Amino acid sequence: MRGGVFRLFFCKNSKQDISFKKNSTSNILKIPFVKNLFKNYFTYKNKQNYFYHLRHHGESVFKYDFMMSLNEKDYPYYLSEAYLIKTGEKLNLLRPKTLNEKIQWIKIYDNNQQKRELTDKVLVRDWVRNTIGEIYLKTALWIGDKFDDIPFESLPVSFIIKCNHGCKWHVKVRNKQEFLNNRKLFDSCRMYINSWLNQSFFGWSDFETQYKNINPKIIIEPLLLENLNESADEIEVWCFNGIAKIIQKCRNVIINNKFSHRQITSFDGNFNQNDIKFYYTNEIIHAEADEIIKQAKELSENLAKGFKFVRVDWMIYQNKIYFCEMTFTPHSGFIFFIKNHNELQIKLGKMLNLKGNKYE
Repeated sequence: MRGGVFRLFFCKNSKQDISFKKNSTSNILKIPFVKNLFKNYFTYKNKQNYFYHLRHHGESVFKYDFMMSLNEKDYPYYLSEAYLIKTGEKLNLLRPKTLNEKIQWIKIYDNNQQKRELTDKVLVRDWVRNTIGEIYLKTALWIGDKFDDIPFESLPVSFIIKCNHGCKWHVKVRNKQEFLNNRKLFDSCRMYINSWLNQSFFGWSDFETQYKNINPKIIIEPLLLENLNESADEIEVWCFNGIAKIIQKCRNVIINNKFSHRQITSFDGNFNQNDIKFYYTNEIIHAEADEIIKQAKELSENLAKGFKFVRVDWMIYQNKIYFCEMTFTPHSGFIFFIKNHNELQIKLGKMLNLKGNKYE
């Protein structure tokens, strides 16, 4: 094993400033994160649930600088180690079977310039405009390169400032005047945006290669809120080889300015309700598929043509549907279902045909 992760797990000296052998994988792991892995594992009553918890800790396994320095030929090896750390399972990239394994395969072997352009929150707008029409795009209030160039005086009362080249790299402004008058808040926003503009999200993503080499920009859009306690409803359409197989309508109830309760209504591709419940779901709401759900499916399949796998994300505002983004590797391929996890992983994995994989 080329300096593998277990050298760190069982190393006697676990201090953060420890020296490791050159080219050792341990050399680049986040020490506090990994050092507690087996300590917690051996005291955790349900070992399988421990790895499920670890998977959603939100940490990337490898340090940013190391990720950015890697040669692409080494991606499969280090991705396999990251997968082992986050799931407790060995990754089979030669013959992937589960949905998670196939998404990992896609991260490494199914990347191209078009997917990078459609991951770019600015460039994807042209794709949507030409494929389904501009009426499904949210208004771009401003697009630029520098935070200090933002024309705040011309922006509406509420808006969202996004970086085009990452996931969750955004700042929501609910009241412009309060935001501008709060110097600490304004400076904090500037600091975060400028920091993101100088990074590649790939370095934090556990090998989501579609984020590489995107030209960083800022895009500002209206902040769509139905009321102060609820964000606009969302629709996620999971397309397998261009066909919608999972459709979920999501509602995030906001308490104290934070998402605290996520409700979903879940359907299969024929609009039959199911109980597919992801780890971040709090409650399943049973309801019939309405016309907006059906519209989202049709539009998503138009956008998904030609791609092995993509989740197309939408937002509903005032009974109209708006495109959000094309998500090619949801949760970086570390997806956990609250009920029947193993069965769903196999079932959904069978639905996804990796045509470029000679073993499929």
